[in-house]
Amino acid sequence: MASKIGISMVSFNKTTPDNTIADSLSLATSSELKAIEKRLVKLTPKSIYIVVNSTANEFYLIEGGVVVSQGKCSTGSYVLLKNGDLQQWIFKTPKGEFKILHKKKNPVWKKPDWAFIEEGLPVPGINHSSRFEYGVLGDYALSLGDGYLIHGTIYQRFIGLPVTHGCIRLNDENLALIYKKLNIGSKVYLF
Repeated sequence: MASKIGISMVSFNKTTPDNTIADSLSLATSSELKAIEKRLVKLTPKSIYIVVNSTANEFYLIEGGVVVSQGKCSTGSYVLLKNGDLQQWIFKTPKGEFKILHKKKNPVWKKPDWAFIEEGLPVPGINHSSRFEYGVLGDYALSLGDGYLIHGTIYQRFIGLPVTHGCIRLNDENLALIYKKLNIGSKVYLF
């Protein structure tokens, strides 16, 4: 619920210095700021978590209120893929609060239908061998649900650019650190 910030009326005249006005505004809002800060502290996870800025393609690993690691990542490209009038996908990274649902070493990517359509190939059966690709997700993958992962890439030179189908891609070093530090249930904030 949004709260109003009360500001006391200040008499403005040519003899009132500008810093007195600023001081009055600061005093009028300090109790409100303290209340907001208190709520923020309650909402901040106590254990390690990650924040991903999908506009800047950056991540921040935070533990105990301190950024322990930060770096570049890649997020959704916002490319629209259409399969005639039947289907369409927009490749964007979701926004909001998530948590790590699963962690996997040496993950295998099971290609969804859009991956074949994107390549101009016919879509095979659900368990056809052409759906499974080894080594393209890096050494680790952390699942956020609905097919979204934090994973590596064979295209390291594109880290920092919005090139993914919605997943968060990291370079090998950062991926290993994230995999080691985050646990199942760790919070992930995507904005």
